[in-house]
Amino acid sequence: MEAHPAAALETVFRLESPRVIAGVARLVRDVGIAEELTQDALVAALEQWPRDGVPDNPGAWLMATARRRAVDLIRRRETYARKLAEIGRDLPDSAPAPEEPAGPDDIDDDLLRLVFTACHPVLSAEARIALTLRLLGGLTTPEIARARLVPEPTVAQRIVRAKRTLARKNIAFEVPYGPDREARLGSVLEVIYLIFNEGYAATAGDDWLRPALCEDALRLARVLSALMPKEPEVHGLTALLEFQSSRTAARTGPDGEPVLLRDQNRHRWNRLLIARGVTALGRAHAATGSAAPGPYALQAAIAACHATAPAYEETDWPRIATLYGLLAARAPSPVVELNRAVAVSMAEGPAPALALVDALAAEPALRDYHLLPSVRGDLLLRLDRPAEARAEFERAADLTRNARERALLLRRAREARTR
Repeated sequence: MEAHPAAALETVFRLESPRVIAGVARLVRDVGIAEELTQDALVAALEQWPRDGVPDNPGAWLMATARRRAVDLIRRRETYARKLAEIGRDLPDSAPAPEEPAGPDDIDDDLLRLVFTACHPVLSAEARIALTLRLLGGLTTPEIARARLVPEPTVAQRIVRAKRTLARKNIAFEVPYGPDREARLGSVLEVIYLIFNEGYAATAGDDWLRPALCEDALRLARVLSALMPKEPEVHGLTALLEFQSSRTAARTGPDGEPVLLRDQNRHRWNRLLIARGVTALGRAHAATGSAAPGPYALQAAIAACHATAPAYEETDWPRIATLYGLLAARAPSPVVELNRAVAVSMAEGPAPALALVDALAAEPALRDYHLLPSVRGDLLLRLDRPAEARAEFERAADLTRNARERALLLRRAREARTR
């Protein structure tokens, strides 16, 4: 493998650290210690890779290094013979041979254990989300803060306290059964959804997409669908992620630049994933029965409108606007209202939508949310107010931390200047 060690390590950290943490946590039964041992392995890589070269399978190297350190820790803490017999006997002394790529329906069970452990009800809802995004999603504290629209120090405190609480309460590293599983389901679904979103449109960095996060989230959702077939929202989330994943290949251009929905080549959409989404949405409706659909099922229904439209101009925007209205009533959120405004702009025109967007300007949660001025800029441009639109696009570019998205917004600002 020919790669610059520092660049390779950054890539491996993003892709492999959740699996390394999950694998080590199964051994040490402490997610905080597992994260520290994973960081130790990364430090070892920084020391050795520049000297010895990047290994053929850097993820396996990190896993083997972290696991050896975990065993060393256990041996220091416990009687050697007992712990060696329990978990150390089959550990490799060197990096294992590269594994075959996982199939679309396969999943590392340790990842699922990590999700359910981090979503234990002993933690507050926000602490569960922050910790799982950190451990499973590989997100930094600033990225989590941006995704959750809260200050960075608040996120940092939540993560530290969550790890301490899990250790103090000696929470088992397992996928629970029965009522315990159901009690954690809401948080698990939310973190899977947020992990997918971070992969689908990264909040920071040089790349707009992080496909590995999307793939992990979709596999987790599929496994949950099999584990909990009577839960409509599990199927709803799975359907949503299937539909969103179907557009991945069309969402970036040759150089990695974002391609907006209206400009995407729909022939590049994955029809198999769309069909799977339709099936999962049908299961969600069947499991719901006469009850009102949940937030994920509603979002999946919106995604289905996009996925099944032959062309952007033929999208059923009135239905999408109606579905967003139902979603806003079921799960109120300023972000949902912003999306509803976009749908209204397509169904009824930019003027009524602009009034909805302007009403959101005072929302504290959207103060630094770059999509608010981005949407407003688009509406102003359609209302033939290019100078105001340019200012909004420039403001949105200043707010985003994603290089690809910033370039797109600045391009739109330049285009507005020429009108």
